[in-house]
Amino acid sequence: MYAVTKCNEGTISLLGSKRKKIEVEFVDKDITSDAGILLAREVDKVIGLTKAASQGLNDKRDQTRIEHSIEEMLQQRIYALVMGYEDLNDHNSLRNDLAVQISVDKPSSLASPSTLCRFENNITHEENIHMSKIMVDNFIQSYKKAPKEIIIDADPTDDAAHGNQDNNYYHGYYKHYCFLPLHIYCGKHLLVSYLRPSNIDGAKHVGAIMTLLVKYIRRFWPNTKIIFRADGGLCRDHILRWFERNNVSYIVGYTCNSRIIKATKDLMARAAVDYEKTGEKQKLFDQIYYSAHTWKSGDRKVIVKAEYSELGKNLRCIITTLEDLPKELYEYYCLRGDMENRIKELKLDCYSGRTSCHGWEANQFRLLLSSYAYILLDSIRRLALKNTNLKNSTCATIRTSLLKVGALITVTSRRIHFAISKYFAKKEIFATAAKNLILLH
Repeated sequence: MYAVTKCNEGTISLLGSKRKKIEVEFVDKDITSDAGILLAREVDKVIGLTKAASQGLNDKRDQTRIEHSIEEMLQQRIYALVMGYEDLNDHNSLRNDLAVQISVDKPSSLASPSTLCRFENNITHEENIHMSKIMVDNFIQSYKKAPKEIIIDADPTDDAAHGNQDNNYYHGYYKHYCFLPLHIYCGKHLLVSYLRPSNIDGAKHVGAIMTLLVKYIRRFWPNTKIIFRADGGLCRDHILRWFERNNVSYIVGYTCNSRIIKATKDLMARAAVDYEKTGEKQKLFDQIYYSAHTWKSGDRKVIVKAEYSELGKNLRCIITTLEDLPKELYEYYCLRGDMENRIKELKLDCYSGRTSCHGWEANQFRLLLSSYAYILLDSIRRLALKNTNLKNSTCATIRTSLLKVGALITVTSRRIHFAISKYFAKKEIFATAAKNLILLH
């Protein structure tokens, strides 16, 4: 074991190596452990995310007394999340980190935690709507031309509440006090992060949000085919009817009830017989037409999967307007599972669960800050790392492998110089990422 003892003020002495002392000292020099924040800054300049967002946030402060602009505070907060700093208290130190200051184009002390806290708690509902619109704009602008088809995946998740907060309720399924935000993705693009209380139906507001989203996307891409994909928790007749009236295809999960079980009895029996013959798990697919008593639009196509294994029978079904073989349609639906990996990135890597303000709009704003951090990290992955072996990495891997790198910063009258060790393991990837972003300007 290493013995750790304090020696001179500000210096730590560790167990020696080959008769030489090992000392650690925290020096008053411009050294950073976050040199990769420059890539976050660069990709933000390319896609214009925080600049567009800040233009819709009203500055209600006395302009003769302000020191930190809205855009600077927004960038400071989002870049810190990108670099893994989820807590406002982290900014006690970060505000004096030269790398962070340079990233927001302000080489002087940045906003304090209390200033950032007031910033968050002064956000209005209209400003959160503006921030949400910028996310969709960023998605649309990421395409050079209108795609032939897009698949929109939607799913709610739990977000643990912290004490006596607005709209803090116990959720029976998740078994704790939480919020129930709704996230909507298209591939790895995050389109919507909408905070909701947890004492509601999981499909609450999905129809309204999809109506706004589809109409907005079609203003730019009128001929693009839109497919909605979700699990059974978002399968509601009024939502599906709107899709059918507005030429939006859908493929959603559905709960197998007694009528569907009866209608697929022969299919399950065949699966059981095949299992007895082969001893291997059997999966048989078919389609039927079914209408629930509460549906107002008549029969819909139901794809069923009859599975039989050593665990017994397992019947699953989905509802869709798409045309293909039942097996292909079911496998196409199962691909929605990748969206859950994107939600994990947002929650675990971008700290979307830090909705610990008391006020509702402040918590919605915090959720959007994490969403913006995800968008920047995903943009680095998509634009800067497209021809590297990190192109499919998670946000956490990109951060730890590429962004969390030490550097000595030297500032002169003509340049800002970051000196990174030549033994940095990912130096070639870092250089490639920087070049890819420079070419996009």
